[in-house]
Amino acid sequence: MTLTEMVILHPYISLAVISFCVTLVSTLVQKWLTNQEHMKSLKMRQKEIQKELKGCKEEHILKELNLEMLNLTGIMMKSSMKPMFVTIIPFLILFNWLKGTYGAEEPLIASWIWYYLGFSIVSSMALRKVLNVH
Repeated sequence: MTLTEMVILHPYISLAVISFCVTLVSTLVQKWLTNQEHMKSLKMRQKEIQKELKGCKEEHILKELNLEMLNLTGIMMKSSMKPMFVTIIPFLILFNWLKGTYGAEEPLIASWIWYYLGFSIVSSMALRKVLNVH
């Protein structure tokens, strides 16, 4: 039995397994290619700034805090680009295969992408907590 036949026989289970595996790989790549301690410190600083923003009423301080928050967000985005570049080509190939498999062969799961996204989000939250990825 080929992989495509198994996917067609059990579409929801196979999509859940594929979604979990893709999420696991992307989470592990992100953990290995980013400095987790640095990311944790940036997130902690963002939380501190958010608390300061709530209590602040002076406009010039608000501008400074918002500028610092913007800078921290830029640094975090830059850090997350490296894992994305590593995973994008293999994932695009996989999604093309999934589109061909679920889109053409299985009318029951015409909205396979929504099921994939939902399961992926849940898997990502769980894996990030278990693997301590920031």
